[in-house]
Amino acid sequence: MREGEKQAQRRLRMVEQQIAERGISDAGVISAMRSVPRHFFVLPERQAQAYADEALPIGFGQTISQPYMVALMTDLLRLDVRKRVLEVGAGSGYQTAVLAELAGEVWAVERIAPLAERAQALLVRLGYDNVTIVVGDGSLGLPEHAPYDAIVVAAAAPEAPPPLLAQLAKGGRLVIPIGHVGREQMLTVFTKEEGGTMRRDETIYCRFVPLIGQQGFRGSEGGERESER
Repeated sequence: MREGEKQAQRRLRMVEQQIAERGISDAGVISAMRSVPRHFFVLPERQAQAYADEALPIGFGQTISQPYMVALMTDLLRLDVRKRVLEVGAGSGYQTAVLAELAGEVWAVERIAPLAERAQALLVRLGYDNVTIVVGDGSLGLPEHAPYDAIVVAAAAPEAPPPLLAQLAKGGRLVIPIGHVGREQMLTVFTKEEGGTMRRDETIYCRFVPLIGQQGFRGSEGGERESER
């Protein structure tokens, strides 16, 4: 797939103004954010806003995250090519692509089949061959491919789902928004330390759509609101 020079310039400006100037300095994350063409992952009618500092709707009550939030969550995972990553809530596939730029292997779960199919097809067209998207309940993870060196959850849960914590490798990191729908949530990092103990570190407030599933919010609890992040 090809892109115009104007879109490439907008992306570079996005990285400089929204990401680097806000404190994200990891060279790998900066390179990944410069490389992934976000405008391919938004709806056609949202092309003009593709590199804006905001989340955008992608259909089915879901959103593509604010670029800064994608960069921050990726930065918190501390990825390299040796790492196996699980993403919960693939959505448009944008963060999936950013993860694939850095990690050796990416597994992603998306509960909405049309989104999963659209994201996988786009990632294939863009040449990402280290990504597999599975339709399912992301709150349960993907135990058949565990353990993971990093897990990122692009939806808010009332607490870290035990299956996801169990699927972390030793030294692995889970990045997830913790809190309730319609209120500010806390972006939280769980790190599996020696002996299986979990260190919990809180970072910034955020707003995400609800994690719907057995270990998240039920459909009636979480609703289908778009994220305000």
